[in-house]
Amino acid sequence: MASAAGRSIGLLGGSFNPAHEGHVFVTRMALHSLRLDEVWWLVAPQNPSKSTSGMAPLDERLANAQAFVDLPRVRVTDIEDRLGTRYTADTLRCLRRRSPTARFVWLMGADNLATIHRWHEWYRIFTTVPVAVFDRAPYSLSCLASPAAIRFRRNRIAPLRARDLADQEAPAWTYLMGPRHPASATAIRTGQAKFRHAGA
Repeated sequence: MASAAGRSIGLLGGSFNPAHEGHVFVTRMALHSLRLDEVWWLVAPQNPSKSTSGMAPLDERLANAQAFVDLPRVRVTDIEDRLGTRYTADTLRCLRRRSPTARFVWLMGADNLATIHRWHEWYRIFTTVPVAVFDRAPYSLSCLASPAAIRFRRNRIAPLRARDLADQEAPAWTYLMGPRHPASATAIRTGQAKFRHAGA
């Protein structure tokens, strides 16, 4: 964790089952728009909100993500498994405690903003680190009516100030609308399953 000291780091969590171009797209946007030093892909042992059906083993998903991404400022990590944390709020608290001088930013899509109020102690995510939300259809506008967006509406900063988000005290969040990438892990897995079935 010493490498995190004093750096601005975007945290992109997920199952990465599998990693895809949508993850890369958001990562590139975050590095550019938020002026981050690096982005960490937090490959989750098991997302508590998702079914284990069709979930590849952690080692396989980790290796896939490491082989897939080809960006010099991206670190693929199983730190949640090593920390023994199950929920995002707990992971962020541990990271802040271990690297108090790092400037972490939680990265997520508009689909997550729309449903994050169902996550375990979701409000602690917003009060622990700044949050950057990236546009994703069909949640572009509806996500702004979500309980999380409403609860923290006074803490939202304009996209023009997004480059300073990592330096803001939580709660602080921004919503970056604009180009979107259509890729989704669910669609990729469905396509792979159809391909295997057709080839059987």
